[in-house]
Amino acid sequence: MLPDAATASLPLQPAASSFSMAMRILPAPQRAAMRDIHGFCRAVDDVADGDGAPQEKCAALERWREDVDACFLGTGPAPLASLTRHIRRYGLAREDFHAVIDGMLMDAQPSPICAPPAATLDLYCDRVASAVGRLSVRVFGLPPADGMLLAHHLGRALQLTNILRDLAEDAERGRLYLPRDLLVDVGIIATEPNAVLHHPSLGNACDALADIAEDHFVQARAAMKQCSRRAMRPARAMGAVYHAQLVRLRARGWHRFAEPVKLSKPKKLWIALRHGLI
Repeated sequence: MLPDAATASLPLQPAASSFSMAMRILPAPQRAAMRDIHGFCRAVDDVADGDGAPQEKCAALERWREDVDACFLGTGPAPLASLTRHIRRYGLAREDFHAVIDGMLMDAQPSPICAPPAATLDLYCDRVASAVGRLSVRVFGLPPADGMLLAHHLGRALQLTNILRDLAEDAERGRLYLPRDLLVDVGIIATEPNAVLHHPSLGNACDALADIAEDHFVQARAAMKQCSRRAMRPARAMGAVYHAQLVRLRARGWHRFAEPVKLSKPKKLWIALRHGLI
């Protein structure tokens, strides 16, 4: 069984990741806010990817929505007290938290996402990634127009890279996020994950999606140029890490999808030095 709303809480520490590396440059109050936003995202993602029955997962996610709403009213559960403070301090938007939960609900349905239409994939990316970006840019203190544009493009760039990186892992859960439109364009009619991953035209579909991700990276970098360079250091670092992963995925080849792609320590060190993270 999944936990009751009363036990909902944020992870005490974020998992070791490019996220924690990128956020270390922030002042302590902003770093704490980003830690809790990331903790919220991890918590609801763990629900969606957990072992419970779909109806249990959906119910647990709706309880998270109720707890978030309570935070905005100042009556949130004690384990979420710090999140309530961040909401007030940085003007975080309720609809962005709701969007993240809605994205997790897409993953928690009885029928896994398999080769969705392009519009559905874009909506999913907006909910699970760009919405997190919209919360983040408020913490960074960016002007609304510039911040929202950056969140739109960088969120999609990161999530599409995740999708291309995690093809094998997602297939084990019965999921396939490659959009049906691209699959049909390259002659793949199947939508069953393993059938698609072993199709000879898989590489063409992945290249097309990687091109879309690359365009979002380009537009994200353009949006960053309109913002304070210091405020952009965490976002630039995240973008650099994920873009490096996309480059390595292309070099590895798409039919070796079960072979993990990781950045070397020297590459991570170079990114950290370049963006003033150490």
